[in-house]
Amino acid sequence: MKESQGMFDDSVVYVTTQGSQVRIDGGQVVVYDVEGDDGELASFPVEKLDTINVFGGVNFSTPFVATANEHGIVLNYFTQKGQYRGSFVPERNTIAEVRRAQYALNDDAELAIAKAMIAAKIRNARTILSRKGVRGTTVLKDLGEHVSTASNKDDLRGIEGEAAERYFDRLDETLVDDWTFETRSKRPPEDHINSLLSLTYVMMKNEVLSALRCYNLDPFLGVLHADRHGRPSLALDLEEEFRPLFCDAFVTRLVNRGTITHDQFGTDNRLTDDGFQAYLDKFDDYMDEELTHPHFDYRVSRRKAIRQQVILLRKAITGELDDYHALEVSR
Repeated sequence: MKESQGMFDDSVVYVTTQGSQVRIDGGQVVVYDVEGDDGELASFPVEKLDTINVFGGVNFSTPFVATANEHGIVLNYFTQKGQYRGSFVPERNTIAEVRRAQYALNDDAELAIAKAMIAAKIRNARTILSRKGVRGTTVLKDLGEHVSTASNKDDLRGIEGEAAERYFDRLDETLVDDWTFETRSKRPPEDHINSLLSLTYVMMKNEVLSALRCYNLDPFLGVLHADRHGRPSLALDLEEEFRPLFCDAFVTRLVNRGTITHDQFGTDNRLTDDGFQAYLDKFDDYMDEELTHPHFDYRVSRRKAIRQQVILLRKAITGELDDYHALEVSR
């Protein structure tokens, strides 16, 4: 289903119809139009789901929340425009042994994992530029090689920051003529491209959050991003390797193919309701597309690739693997 009432991927549902309620009916998760006359909008088998994302005025029935807790379904709350607001995390998504290993990581182990993530991010940035015909990225190659020399997290953050600046300096060259990118701006986004980038980073952070919770890692205890109340630092850390490869590539596809146009934005540089729905439709399709995973050497969807990275991260944290193998694509 690719309409406003809900979208179903293997395990993730998006519910955007305002005034609807998510209920349980036997073994089915049902989206019901409470305020309108449409009745049942969609239904999904409960055993197939692990995440439900709701936007704006959508609520859950109490029996459904109990079922979600029993079946390990994560519930994520967003504003109608896609800003993340919070989550319900089932009790079963906590395993003490994994958490103890995560909390026991020393600085050297954290730095080694963070280096792998940032090296992959820089390599992926070069790959995305190369795919778009942008040449002369030797400076990014050099910065990627410098990652291994970082002796502490501050050094690594400095390398990552310079690489991001150099990368964004060239991003405009990947866009068609009626779109431009000058500099990265966030709160608020100063133009339509920055608005799409910010929205996509939020959506990808949510994908990473859900995956971390599915595999019992604490998303708030990071290896590179500083701890801050309410900040999912580990999710932001892991998202780094997906930013150019998944997020930026998705945004450039949307605008270069004319899927999203300037007419679909309001005066605040944010998508209109129709534009946001079009965005969600394409995002779900995009996450379902497959790529060859460079470490496992077989094809997986982007959503499953994120979960495989979480598994690799967990194995590195618990000592089942000597090193973390970040998602790094060279072409």
